[in-house]
Amino acid sequence: MKICFATNNNKKIEEVKSALGNDFTIVSLEEIGCREELPETGDTLEHNAFQKARYVKDHYGVDCFADDTGLEVAALDGAPGVYSGRFAGEPRSDERNVDLLLSKMEGKENRKARFRTVIALILNGEEHAFDGVAEGEIIHERIGTGGFGYDPIFIPNGFEKTFAELTLVEKNNISHRGKAVKALVNFLK
Repeated sequence: MKICFATNNNKKIEEVKSALGNDFTIVSLEEIGCREELPETGDTLEHNAFQKARYVKDHYGVDCFADDTGLEVAALDGAPGVYSGRFAGEPRSDERNVDLLLSKMEGKENRKARFRTVIALILNGEEHAFDGVAEGEIIHERIGTGGFGYDPIFIPNGFEKTFAELTLVEKNNISHRGKAVKALVNFLK
């Protein structure tokens, strides 16, 4: 099955391709000719995921799925949440987002956090949603060079390594996106 993943984030595409295996061919936005920035103006992960998927379906006529992911930090009342990608403002910068989060966490004892992903699928005229959550905590400094976003400062529950220290296979087995993708794959099969 060939399906478009409505993202321009090559690291996300890598993660999802790895999780989907050989049963599916992922087509990128670039491959369908979409070079514009997809809209993300919602105030929930679900809204943003469906907004992106509907945009691709409406403008390119392609069945697709889109995701939106947020890091929800307990000590920050769930922030940055839906604004995780642009936490430190425009232009988007993983480096600045992590710096801002670490500064806001200074002196906080409660380090609990969770990543949450929502995948919106539009297939054969029907819409479906899948989600995944990874519970963990925010550490005090970056560790690891893999992954992207907040991965170097997030240790998932039951592990002693950050997402940025795990292999792609290890991360996909336990991550928020990996869980949402598994639900998507189970549905598609």
